[in-house]
Amino acid sequence: MTHRIGVVGASGYGGAELLRLLDAHPVMDAEVVAARSQAGEPIAGLFPNLAGSRTFDEIDVEVLAELDLVVLATPHGAALELGAALYDAGTPVVDLSAAFRLSRDGFRTWYGESHPRPDLAAGDEAAAADVAYGLPELERDRIVGAGLVANPGCYPTATLLGLAPLAPLLTPGTIVVDAKSGTSGAGRAAKDHLHFAHVHGSLTAYGAPGHRHTGEIERWLPGGLGAVSFTPHLVPMSRGLLATCYGTLRDGVGADEVQDALADAYDAEPFVHLLDPGDFPHTKALAGSNGCQLSAVVDPRTGRVTVTSAIDNLGKGAAGQALQNANLILGEDETLGLSAVGVYP
Repeated sequence: MTHRIGVVGASGYGGAELLRLLDAHPVMDAEVVAARSQAGEPIAGLFPNLAGSRTFDEIDVEVLAELDLVVLATPHGAALELGAALYDAGTPVVDLSAAFRLSRDGFRTWYGESHPRPDLAAGDEAAAADVAYGLPELERDRIVGAGLVANPGCYPTATLLGLAPLAPLLTPGTIVVDAKSGTSGAGRAAKDHLHFAHVHGSLTAYGAPGHRHTGEIERWLPGGLGAVSFTPHLVPMSRGLLATCYGTLRDGVGADEVQDALADAYDAEPFVHLLDPGDFPHTKALAGSNGCQLSAVVDPRTGRVTVTSAIDNLGKGAAGQALQNANLILGEDETLGLSAVGVYP
């Protein structure tokens, strides 16, 4: 049986990456490939790797509602409207924006607006039972068969994979996250600070101390660990994301407990690879994949742990994870059409 899939916002990097993955998927077919401003234009005109004569479709909610699943790769404003309409029509949705990741109060705090559908806010205790936060390694049971899945942000994905298993071992209020992403994480729109001449040979921080992903990390990091200090950085590469996370360990916790906690969490996970202490992840090793590599080292002098986590921001950080979630929603093996092996060198 082939599942009929729709991709809305396919003219963005995340949407295009999903089309690439769907092209090789054994039981999913991208029947609708919609983009608002590019409707009618050839897909290959924007993305030459997606060669062929196909053009972008119009966004038609009635047509989308007839599909087996729709992935939204739009800004959060459009996703709030489309996601709610498709959910109400009974069509499963995976949303790549921030529209449904937080609670109602969290959305107001970090986005400065009221959430129009708090029953669809995955981070709210009052959310519908078939609404889930889409990090399978933490929320797999809720994702299976869900009606709406809020795909995590790229920075929270890398951060949560690194820190979540260690939550019981960490001292609240001590978490610091220093993360760096390639320029594709900022989207395809032409922006002055993303020009080649500005980015090449340069490294800069941005968004601190109130970057919106901070609220997402705090909401989904288990164990009541309190406020997180998060600073993202823009690095001159197309794709890839590295999060270096620091936290103070509770009294009596050492390197063995840290390594055991990570191994227990990920030994059976298909996309997370735990490296030996002192062997650090490389973003290049994950390019084009849905994999995550992470490692942890403990400094006995300071009592702090350093966890380093690497992903492809367009893979496990966006389209790859969306496809993993779609597999789970539709009852397929979650690894179908995906690989933890990157393109190297």
